[in-house]
Amino acid sequence: MKTLYLDLGMGAAGDMLTAALLELVPDQEKMMEKLNALGIPGVTFRKDAASKCGISGTHMTVTVNGEEEESADAHMHGHEHEHFHEHDHKHFHDHDHFHEHDHDHDHDHEHSHDHDHDHAHGHHHTSMHDIEHLVRDHLAVSDKVREDVLAVYGLIAEAESRAHARPVSEIHFHEVGTMDALADVAAVCVLMEELAPAQVIASPVHVGSGHVHCAHGILPVPAPATAFILKDVPIYGGKIEGELCTPTGAALLRRFVTRFGEMPVMKTTVIGYGMGKKDFPAANCVRAMLGETQDECPESPAPRAGMKDVIYALSCNLDDMTGEKIGYAMEMILTSGAVDVYTTPIGMKKSRPAIMLTALCKEEKREAVAAAMFRHTTTIGIREQKMDRYVLERRTEEVQTPYGVIRVKRAEGYGVSKVKPEYDDIARA
Repeated sequence: MKTLYLDLGMGAAGDMLTAALLELVPDQEKMMEKLNALGIPGVTFRKDAASKCGISGTHMTVTVNGEEEESADAHMHGHEHEHFHEHDHKHFHDHDHFHEHDHDHDHDHEHSHDHDHDHAHGHHHTSMHDIEHLVRDHLAVSDKVREDVLAVYGLIAEAESRAHARPVSEIHFHEVGTMDALADVAAVCVLMEELAPAQVIASPVHVGSGHVHCAHGILPVPAPATAFILKDVPIYGGKIEGELCTPTGAALLRRFVTRFGEMPVMKTTVIGYGMGKKDFPAANCVRAMLGETQDECPESPAPRAGMKDVIYALSCNLDDMTGEKIGYAMEMILTSGAVDVYTTPIGMKKSRPAIMLTALCKEEKREAVAAAMFRHTTTIGIREQKMDRYVLERRTEEVQTPYGVIRVKRAEGYGVSKVKPEYDDIARA
């Protein structure tokens, strides 16, 4: 099985994950051209050789309109930091990237950071709606990448909502919403599509230790949003002081990692090192290793018996929404973490034809999916049902054809074997 293993012994940030995955790509220059053609307004990617503790790797830099901006990931990874704002209106931003607003506004003001630069510049407070507009209307990427990018931002928005007890609609991204941070998220999603591993395994996440200094006080590491995103993920602190895992890094891990644990037995074909900016006693990098896991190498296939797991079905009845609005709601519920969403025609009171909307999800995604259903539909109540299900073991392989590489999905178990080419690849060919 094609397996990607991520060594997160020094945490994770968007720029570090981008650089590590880039090093796994056979033609890095061609991939850089692809990243620079994504269509993110004003953004340019640049890769530079870097070294940490004698290990060589890559550092990724993003410039916006020709200037390098410090995104949340860039300046938070390994730094304590502060932002001070002097305004006449109320701000909530315990972690430098959340605001509560009654209105949208742009303004210029001073920033004070706990690292080697002080600067003043204008920035925008970007809502989730703004992010959706940028992703859907500007990014030159596949539908899968769009879905991944929106899902990552959905995780961050949900975490900020929980941390600050505000509805997602009132969440405004500060640093995490700027073009450079969007570039990090989009780049990782594009690289994951390019590498197309059948599974992603990651080590427990080193989150750092100590505290983060913010404008409204001192917060423990991991900061509230990061801690919420990493709920149920194995994490640990250690002796290195500073914030090693950023909210963006945490959300990318939650989106793509199949499971967290020890490195499996695998035949490694390529290794990448994505470097952070700051120097620590340990090499400040994410290490990515791509290869084949031993138990499913072609020369020694293991029999598959299938598996049984638990799924939750969340349902609501809708008799006052158009087909267009229901279609959009289904897309947004999928990005919130549902594994499937479908509709069933039903009849309701007053002899009204209606739709029952059902979303299937894992236990840990129930609240996020329910929140998305309330947010994007007219329902005021959702039913929940816990179900056991039988599942074939699935994996994805790549097949070389005269029309290019086609991904093939294989499913086995319970005495059956099924093979199906990826429809999007066939359509593209």
